[in-house]
Amino acid sequence: MRRFAIGLAALLLAGAPLHAQPSPHGERPPETRRAAEPRGPEGRKLPADSVTEHSVTLPDGRLLAFTARAGSLPLVDEAGKLQAEIAFIAYMRKGADGTGGPDASRPVTFALNGGPGAASAYLNIGAIGPWRLPVEGTSISPSAPIGLVPNDGTWLDFTDLVFLDPVGTGYSRAADGDAKRYWSIDADASVLSSAIARWLRANDRMAAPKFYVGESYGGFRGPLIAAKLQEEIGVGLSGMVLLSPVLDFAWLQAPRTTPWGHVIKLPSFAAAAIERSGGMPTRQTMAEAEAYATGPYLADLLKGPSDEAALARLSDKVGALAGLDPGFVRRQAGRLSGQSVQREIGRETGRVASAYDTGVTGWDPDPNAAASGFDDPLLTGLQAPLTSAMIALYSEKLNYRVPDLRYELLNNQVNRGWTWGSGRSAPEALGALRGVLALDGNMRVLVAHGYTDLVTPYFASKLLIDQMPAFGGGRLDLAVYPGGHMFYSRPDSRAAFHRDAAALYAAALAARGAAQR
Repeated sequence: MRRFAIGLAALLLAGAPLHAQPSPHGERPPETRRAAEPRGPEGRKLPADSVTEHSVTLPDGRLLAFTARAGSLPLVDEAGKLQAEIAFIAYMRKGADGTGGPDASRPVTFALNGGPGAASAYLNIGAIGPWRLPVEGTSISPSAPIGLVPNDGTWLDFTDLVFLDPVGTGYSRAADGDAKRYWSIDADASVLSSAIARWLRANDRMAAPKFYVGESYGGFRGPLIAAKLQEEIGVGLSGMVLLSPVLDFAWLQAPRTTPWGHVIKLPSFAAAAIERSGGMPTRQTMAEAEAYATGPYLADLLKGPSDEAALARLSDKVGALAGLDPGFVRRQAGRLSGQSVQREIGRETGRVASAYDTGVTGWDPDPNAAASGFDDPLLTGLQAPLTSAMIALYSEKLNYRVPDLRYELLNNQVNRGWTWGSGRSAPEALGALRGVLALDGNMRVLVAHGYTDLVTPYFASKLLIDQMPAFGGGRLDLAVYPGGHMFYSRPDSRAAFHRDAAALYAAALAARGAAQR
């Protein structure tokens, strides 16, 4: 598989370039802006790239004028036969006065979501793109309106943006239907790192400062992609933002008998309780839960559930921190499962909390049953509005229509078919992160989490980052915001995230500038 992935990477880089077309000044209707580019190898089902001109006025009055390009990158084998098409959407800002073409010297950021099996829509119209689908609130409706609004948290004010969809997600597809060969840790990282290099070459951006942002499994991908870009392709990233990432799967997939798995979740249970009581999780309000989790809590867990004194202490303290009945905690021996807490939070009202953000709830379909097979109120609730909004974005704003292919927002077939490796150890990206930071003394990394995320608890990343070498200090930071896995749906967290990301870019660009002098 590794031999296939590296060979495919070379082939992708060797493909015919996709040259951006010059765009006239001002607004033009999207239907007039189809790019006239060669179609490349036979068998492509995705349309020719479409280039459109746009501007958005942000709530603070800023006007962002930009060029959007929706299209795909073909992957071919040694004989030139099409293997797959990687769909992308790129946004490139114009000059400060709204005229002229994109600035080739601007930073460019490549964005990927996770799953594996998720398209980049979550980051695109949820977090950092020029438009946003409003989905804030304590409940998500699949039939919610899909109208996009200017994104007050867009990163387009300080970087150009390229959103990539791995094979099997969005409109990306395998030409011969054999997509599973792309669904492994190493092949995925190889193909995506090569797609990044291909886009840079095709758009004459190799000299630009380059960044990466990845969410969830996309955060896990980040260090692996950065390493492949550094060592195999010859491209260096100036920085990465890893959003709600998994850095080490062993920490998140620990069996119930392993105390560490409970330690990393307890602070998130406590953050959920703080929110339910009307408070706000902060580093100060979370200090007690964090100290207890790695101190007395861990010590009592190690004593085992048969130790009555330890069990009594666990029941009382965990119950108080998590805002739960001590009897409920005692029945689980202080070792709370996420799903049980999701139901317990809203048991009196017949509602369940989302594992992705306990502040979002939905109705329990079977509230009187001992166990309920409920869908996640946030993740599943977003499926319809996000999918419909992305299809509308492609066709109505970007003049890119794909009538014969289904848009895959979250493809469970990819997730179920993923190859995680053959070793005895669980997959981890911390080693790759350590390596890329050690090799490049100018690289900056921001790890960002939401307090009330039970899927990738922030405390796991905090404890793992604490084990990293200093590497000169200040180049690896953790930021935690109110909210969950997709904390950017909350306006205040989105604004804080924008500020922290902009600061990382400024520091990385300053280090780059100093190195050039």
